[in-house]
Amino acid sequence: MSSGKKMWSAALLATAVLAVTAACGGGSGGGETADGKIKLRFSYWGSDARQKMTEQAIKDFEAKNPTIDVEGEFSDFGSYYETLSTKVAANDAPDVITIEIRGLREYADRGTLADLAGKVNTADIDAKVLTTGAVDGKQYAIPTGVNAFSLVVNPALVEQAGEKLPDDTTWSWEDYVDLASKITSGSGGKINGTQLSWNPAYLEIFAAQRGEPIYQGNKLGITPDTIKAWWAVMTNLIKTKGTPEASKSAEIGAQSVDQSLLGTNTGAMGMWWSNQLNAINTASGQDVSLLRMPKAEGATTGGMFLQPAMLYTASAKSEYPAEAAKFIDYMINAPEAGAFILSDRGLPASSKVLAAVRDKLPSTDIKMLDFLDEVKGELADPPAAPPKGASAMEDILTRYSEEVMFGRMTPDDAAQKMITEVNAAIAG
Repeated sequence: MSSGKKMWSAALLATAVLAVTAACGGGSGGGETADGKIKLRFSYWGSDARQKMTEQAIKDFEAKNPTIDVEGEFSDFGSYYETLSTKVAANDAPDVITIEIRGLREYADRGTLADLAGKVNTADIDAKVLTTGAVDGKQYAIPTGVNAFSLVVNPALVEQAGEKLPDDTTWSWEDYVDLASKITSGSGGKINGTQLSWNPAYLEIFAAQRGEPIYQGNKLGITPDTIKAWWAVMTNLIKTKGTPEASKSAEIGAQSVDQSLLGTNTGAMGMWWSNQLNAINTASGQDVSLLRMPKAEGATTGGMFLQPAMLYTASAKSEYPAEAAKFIDYMINAPEAGAFILSDRGLPASSKVLAAVRDKLPSTDIKMLDFLDEVKGELADPPAAPPKGASAMEDILTRYSEEVMFGRMTPDDAAQKMITEVNAAIAG
């Protein structure tokens, strides 16, 4: 998942993919250059650093495939899906499309994506991870790399507040709230204990500890009691000053990872995807670490899971499907591509590429790799692509969470209305 916070519109996406199924005319994608080469278009989002490393990989691919030119269509995360859906609606989809798992079914069910089974070498990708790119038995997407939603901590700030790191194999949500409160108090309010998160992955982990799936078919699988218990952790953090007041928390929550409490050294803990560890390290200039998420009392599972950082897909209407698959294969399987990209798109999904680049990974990435190795036996299977409309989940979840945090809605009322709204969005 991306570190960007601006959400893309499920309604816009649905309109786009509906439009493309009705569009007439030729295929989408690239074409031919003036010197007769095949031109592939490749869409992706990210930071300037990601663009630079991706362009290096593209140049290497072109050198190895002199009859193919790859044109990168790069944007920031905030505008990526709106731009992509507009292109898809205009029957002008890129040949190779980067996507997140939450939007995979949305595109696949409308016939936008090509089945990549047998066209890209996936022998070195864990079978369970590979299934995250499948929809109804067809391999529409290939995972770039994996990560896990985790608790990120700055040990130096915890120590500065006179506290110790928790035993993350046994700590509970009550322990988490208590530690956050003590960090804020121990630092004289200069350091916040933690930062609130309304990421659906957080709720998914919390619910799994209570034996509930986030989705059951085209309905939300989480009960109102679990949602209210989840909000209770947040309201307790605010009450005990373990996190900033509601207005400040909402403001911080809308910022990118480098502007987070951890990124600005004004908070000791926060919840982020593991592949964002390096970005937090860079922004803060501190040596941050990963911890297991706290666990509900009596829970038999920690609820954490691996998820693709992102996935590569190909347009079903590309005029050059073989070349598109060849480029995806290179980005997934070529050690040269791995050496340029490293863990920017998650730890490489290909075990061979990961082994080839391990010695090139910065120390923060080695820490991430070691953490995932440590917890892999505890992780749940990677979740399948969520139902259509799930792209709206984070926006809905954030909105109702803020209503509760601000005291504008009761948890009972908010939980019922949120479930109704999410179910309407994912009804299919």
